Amino acid sequence: MSLKTTDLSDANEDVQVGEPGLHHFGGRRRFGGPVATLRVFEDNALVRAALEEPGEGRVLVIDGGGSLRCALLGDQLGALAVRNGWAGVVVNGCVRDTAELAGLPLGVLALAPHPRRSIKRGEGVRGATLRFAGLTIAPGAYLYADEDGVIVADRALG
Repeated sequence: MSLKTTDLSDANEDVQVGEPGLHHFGGRRRFGGPVATLRVFEDNALVRAALEEPGEGRVLVIDGGGSLRCALLGDQLGALAVRNGWAGVVVNGCVRDTAELAGLPLGVLALAPHPRRSIKRGEGVRGATLRFAGLTIAPGAYLYADEDGVIVADRALG
């Protein structure tokens, strides 16, 4: 992605600008695309199910409730996302296997690293409107991320 969030924000006053707090863990620091959403809590079974589907350049946004007690994404799910054509994954929660994630051509934003894996019960909601980091993120919105932050728009920008 050659577009910069600073330029997109300047040119589109109606975009939402995320609050600081998400950190880059993937090998791609600039990424964006249409959004698919998940709401889960310390359970990543639906994360795997979503990433097994064709990504088609989308960004999977996961509201993990801000939990800092386990990771919702690691190297195996990151590699799955790459194989299936996802542009990125944004996690309101933790990730693990950060050295391996950094080597993948995938955008990954999360709150922090954590070594513990999540449970796998398959609990959660797909396609929900999410609210975190000062953003309201609906399925089909467009998310853009780079070194300066995250913005969300209701349409493709650029």
